[in-house]
Amino acid sequence: MARPGFLKDWFVIRRDLPQGRRFALSIVSFLLPLVSWCVVSYVPWIWHPDVKIELSAEREGVTTVFTAGDHVSKGFFPEFVDAVKEENAAVMAAKEAGTPVTGAKRKNQKLLRQLAPLAIEEGWLPFGDTQNDVVLYHVWRDLATGAKVAGKPALTEENLAIVKQNWAMLSSLSPDFVFKQLPDESLLKLLPQGKPANPVYLPAPHEVLRTGMRDFSSDAPEGELTMMQRYKASLRIILMGFLWSCLIGIPLGILCGVFDFFSKLFEPFVDFFRYMPAPTFSTLLVAVLLAGDAPKIALVFIGTVFQMVLVVSKTTRLLDPALLEAAQTLGAKPRQMLTNVVIPGILPNLYNDLRILLGWAWTWLVIAELIGIKSGLTEFIETQGRFRNFDRVFPVIILIGVTGFVTDQFLSWLHGLLFPWAGKSNALSRGIAKVFTWPFRRIGAGLRQRAALMESSRLAATRNQTP
Repeated sequence: MARPGFLKDWFVIRRDLPQGRRFALSIVSFLLPLVSWCVVSYVPWIWHPDVKIELSAEREGVTTVFTAGDHVSKGFFPEFVDAVKEENAAVMAAKEAGTPVTGAKRKNQKLLRQLAPLAIEEGWLPFGDTQNDVVLYHVWRDLATGAKVAGKPALTEENLAIVKQNWAMLSSLSPDFVFKQLPDESLLKLLPQGKPANPVYLPAPHEVLRTGMRDFSSDAPEGELTMMQRYKASLRIILMGFLWSCLIGIPLGILCGVFDFFSKLFEPFVDFFRYMPAPTFSTLLVAVLLAGDAPKIALVFIGTVFQMVLVVSKTTRLLDPALLEAAQTLGAKPRQMLTNVVIPGILPNLYNDLRILLGWAWTWLVIAELIGIKSGLTEFIETQGRFRNFDRVFPVIILIGVTGFVTDQFLSWLHGLLFPWAGKSNALSRGIAKVFTWPFRRIGAGLRQRAALMESSRLAATRNQTP
């Protein structure tokens, strides 16, 4: 039995939870959406408004062609099956009447390819090799003779009977695929098969995982980039755009935070410009920088640099004034105060600001890669989304999120090593701290030495004036 007030221990105002509970809640924060996704995908009575087609056939006189992987509504699927049954019945009736439908050699070749998705799922055919008629011809033979048994999906009794009936006609003409040896009479079409599914825009987790592993492990078609090459291209755009933003935004932000002159000179325009949506400059950037990666990098730069100036200037103004007053008392010049007091003093908070702004830069990736010549991960997302292949879109979206999250967590961990005085430290962090605090110790020693010399000079002058 839970002790009284157990739940209250989890809800204490302004008090951190124990480390174990914090870690458990972090795990649950990821599990909750995943469990919800699994429930919606795998529990049949929860939703499943569609039928995902696993085995399909073309219908005569209909322009819309549904193939394996397509989704149709539950109400339409029975109509689809009945329409194919009627076509098969017409073929059988014509054959029994002695007037079989002829001139169907090309249609029969396409009909053989109905089993391509099944053969790919079973591993009998390489992925994407849907027109390998030689292999598919033998798949028909093996299914008809029982040498192979389909399980992804399992063929219905009706379809298995159609396979045997078609193979009887095919094998009577040729044991191997030869286009000229295909029957001139129409073969029977396989009946559509499907299973209840979510809408096409919400594939099941196992479909996303399987498709993602396949896309990232398989070779790209000739003339296209692999997923890893796309990933590296996207990382380059983000990092280059953010690097240029840091090179300009950080110094300008520090100057605005230290000197009122720079603040009044730059901040009004920066504050005005940051309200202009960065994508509105895409056409101009392409015109100036052409259609390569340069305008994409520039868009990430525009999307982050103006916010960076304002954020860094505010962080600079939050520096403890006592540090500046102490440096002035010790005789530090403005340049020394800037390089040896202000910058070291704001480094821990500045580092955190850059972490946040790096996440902001990632939000511009999709828009940046769509301007000019589409490239990187975004080009893949846009192309596959247009064809409604959302099981190929989700892995890329998840990859972007994981990359950003892992990067942020690594930078957060690194913060404790680089700035041990701002948190817990260990031997390694203290060693790194000595490197980064060397300029501070040097200027401090210099100021103390100058103060000592000034005091010695004052005392010597006093002694000389004494009679």
